[in-house]
Amino acid sequence: MSVITDKELILAVDDNPAITELISQGLSLIGYQVESASSGEDALYRATTSSYSLVILDLMMPDMDGFQVIERLRKSGRDVPVLFLTAKTDTQDKITGLSLGADDYITKPFSLEELAERVKAVLRRYRSSSSMSVSTTLQFGDLVLDRSMHQVTRGSAEIDLTPTEFNLLAYLLENCNVVLSKAQILSKVWGYDFDGSDGVVESYVSFLRRKIDFTEPQLIHTIRGVGYCLRLPK
Repeated sequence: MSVITDKELILAVDDNPAITELISQGLSLIGYQVESASSGEDALYRATTSSYSLVILDLMMPDMDGFQVIERLRKSGRDVPVLFLTAKTDTQDKITGLSLGADDYITKPFSLEELAERVKAVLRRYRSSSSMSVSTTLQFGDLVLDRSMHQVTRGSAEIDLTPTEFNLLAYLLENCNVVLSKAQILSKVWGYDFDGSDGVVESYVSFLRRKIDFTEPQLIHTIRGVGYCLRLPK
């Protein structure tokens, strides 16, 4: 694993101290600074009163589960990236977590190497969506994405997107009228390959479609067996 040169502060949340200790030791070795929380209430308090680069969050905790934590975190206006690390492998749990604004979802048992790569990829996506200093606007019809303001509008409606949704929409806009495969989207938006990736891409396209295609004409289209395309209906 490559070492991170600039230390970033990460919050690891799990009611099993052995897990948080493993995460802390593993990520500290490559240059991250890690703090831990053992309950949902403590995690929510820390995440809303301190500045973290990333929260690694378990789902199953005794006082407040991970879904409740991220839901309350997002409602408070905090857009800190969240990576779920949980023993719950059900697809619906993954979809629920992502739809609530999580940036990634890893199931236990896990390897420290995979966790490190996922952490780096999430932080890269977050930085790329929030650090644009030059005004760059992408537009297709009445859909407008402004990178400098991190703002998306369709018509007169402003659309709230997570950093990952924002990056996905930007990629689609950069390639409007071009069919993009799931592999292309995964490589560009997520920055790595992992098992079960098709489901993650499908889920995020679905989330984005609900937010973007609330009015006619529909812009995000599924090309069966090929991929996705942002275009006007034929």
